[in-house]
Amino acid sequence: MPHKKGRQTLLKKLAEEERTIIFYESPYRLVKTLEQLKEYFGEVRIVSVSRELTKMFEETVTGPVTEVLSHFQSKEVKGEIVIVVEGKS
Repeated sequence: MPHKKGRQTLLKKLAEEERTIIFYESPYRLVKTLEQLKEYFGEVRIVSVSRELTKMFEETVTGPVTEVLSHFQSKEVKGEIVIVVEGKS
């Protein structure tokens, strides 16, 4: 996903996608990305955020974007991040 230019346009287009969407994201932009997903995709869209896959501190959080966002707002995030977003139903 673009860091700045074209990001909002892409998110608006992807909000209508019916297939599952997968993003690779930096831990420094995770909260911002989840906030934008909430804004463009809606508060109840189900997302799954996984970090440090196949490593000692592997973590996966799944649920409505608002719940996942509040989980990651309350802590410092490190590692490689994968975000999976359900398609529009």
